[in-house]
Order: sequence, then structure tokens, then C-alpha cells
Amino acid sequence: MRIPIYQIDAFTNRPFSGNPAAVMPLETWLPDTTLQSIAAENNLSETAFFVPEEKGYHIRWFTPKVEVDLCGHATLASAYVILTELQADLAKIRFRSRSGELVVARQKDRFVLDFPARAPTPLVALEGLEAAMGVRPMELWQARDTMAVLASEEQVLALKPNQALLASLPLWSLIVTAKSDRVDFVSRFFAPAQGIEEDPVTGSSHCTLIPYWAQVLGKSELHALQVSARGGELWCEIAGDRVKIAGQAVKVMQGDFWL
Repeated sequence: MRIPIYQIDAFTNRPFSGNPAAVMPLETWLPDTTLQSIAAENNLSETAFFVPEEKGYHIRWFTPKVEVDLCGHATLASAYVILTELQADLAKIRFRSRSGELVVARQKDRFVLDFPARAPTPLVALEGLEAAMGVRPMELWQARDTMAVLASEEQVLALKPNQALLASLPLWSLIVTAKSDRVDFVSRFFAPAQGIEEDPVTGSSHCTLIPYWAQVLGKSELHALQVSARGGELWCEIAGDRVKIAGQAVKVMQGDFWL
């Protein structure tokens, strides 16, 4: 069995930056164990699979270890493949997912994700987190992801968490963020328990970052950088109980996966 596979660098306009995602269009669903094995073989932070439906596509995302309920960069990468390779006559596409309907619209060289907002609530403390991070957060917040607010962009850039200790804590993943003088805010994302020590650019974390920083900064439109080694750029907007996350993408590989 031969399955098309694309590798797309998302939230960037040049190769070797942004977040690489594998995108694999399917005609029908394969067994979950097979999907998970393929994602482990691809060994990227996410592999997106999608199957055509009457009103768009059904999309699912897998890390090398687990299926996840929402992934931004692999959704952007999937939309890039559909709207530039498979159905280039369309301006937007709808995905059915575990997080509800997700719409991606093409606007010039950007792809705009319409995702659910995940506003965080205050977290008093989390035992072991400061030791795992090596720095004391100014604030802690909780949504799906635990979010630590630091005093400066420099602290975010310098962070070298203890990955083994972080993976042992009772959290799904960790967002680290701070206000920036270059853009509105910067962030990094760590999920070692899910098979991702550091994700280069994380769309889903911005479902929490956008409501937080929109409230703190008093503005509805935000410009963000994820300051991983590869780096990525995001244009963000709060829209009630939804967020808009826009980014660019570039294809770096195309071929066949033999099963």
C-alpha cells in the first residue's frame, strides 16, 4: 500500500525553520495502531492524517507516542497541502476534529486557523515545576497546558528545563511565555511526556496564549514569536470564544510512504 506523504514547515516562509509536520491524505481510515506506528516512523512532533467527507475533511493528529486532541501547525500544514496541491481552487477548508469544526482560510501567503479559545485559570503552585524549569515563574496558569509567565524574553530564551523531571510532573505540557519588546509576546513549548521535548512552533498553545495576552495588553490583535531554535512567527486575534492564528508554510518534501 502506497500513501502520499508531504513534509511541510509551518509558521514560516522558508525551509529549515518553523515546525515540520508530516501530512498524509488517506482515502479511508487505517487502524489506530497503524496510524500511531506511522507517526512513530515519521518521528516528527506531529503527523496529520485526513480523510475526505461531504463537507470537508476529518483530521487527526499523532505525536510519535500519542494521538492529540488539537494541533495547530499540522492543521496549517494540512490546509497548505489541500489548498495548494489537492484543491487549489478553494479559498478555505473545513476540518472535523476531536476539538470540533476547524476552518482554515487562505489569505494571500498566510493561512488563518479558526480555533477554540482555551482561556487559562490561575494556578497557585505546582510542586516540582520550579525545580524542573530552573527559574521561578512570575505567574502560573492552567488550561489544557500549564503556562508559566516569566519576567522577560531573555529568561524565556535562556530556559533549559530538566526534561526528565518535567516529564514526571502531573501536567500535559508546559508553555513558557513573556512580554516582548520585538513583538507582543514570545513563548516556548515543552511536552516530554507526550514525546516532544520542545516543539518548534505550537499553534494549539496559542489558544491559551492569545486570551491571556489580549487581556494583559488590552488589544485584540497580537504579533507573536515562538523562540525555539527553529523559530516561528504567528499573527493572532481574539474573537470571543475563538482565536484566529495566521501563519505561512513551505513544502520541503513530497513522496510515498510504503505500508
